[in-house]
Amino acid sequence: MQASARNQFSGTVSEVIIGAVNAEVHVGLKGGETLVASVTKESVEKLGIKAGLEVVALVKAPQVIIITDFGGYKISARNQLPGTVTEVKPGAVNSEIDIELAGGDKVAATVTNDSVETLGLRKGQAVTATFKAGAVILAVPA
Repeated sequence: MQASARNQFSGTVSEVIIGAVNAEVHVGLKGGETLVASVTKESVEKLGIKAGLEVVALVKAPQVIIITDFGGYKISARNQLPGTVTEVKPGAVNSEIDIELAGGDKVAATVTNDSVETLGLRKGQAVTATFKAGAVILAVPA
């Protein structure tokens, strides 16, 4: 698949919870992590999303928030994927941060250069890539 979203996770739907308007779709990644997508009930029906289906989950890099220390707080973002920074690519205003998850999946995040400095982001650093379930777009084979 060709798409502008930097993050494309292949996985298998493990659970679908249908609500009145939206559905919560749980996608198992190869490293054992679970990614959660919040999509409309209509999308679930139209795309035929059900447990066991192979899907691709798309997340744009600017939607990913990098956390280095939760400081004892819990956050509402459903997707909290721990990993290790593999590269920091600085730009004029923003930097791309590449993170590798335990199972080998990669996450790209776009953050400001100020955030890179404030968080002390560097290769080899343990971080958590975080994004809301509503930031996930699901794709199925045609």
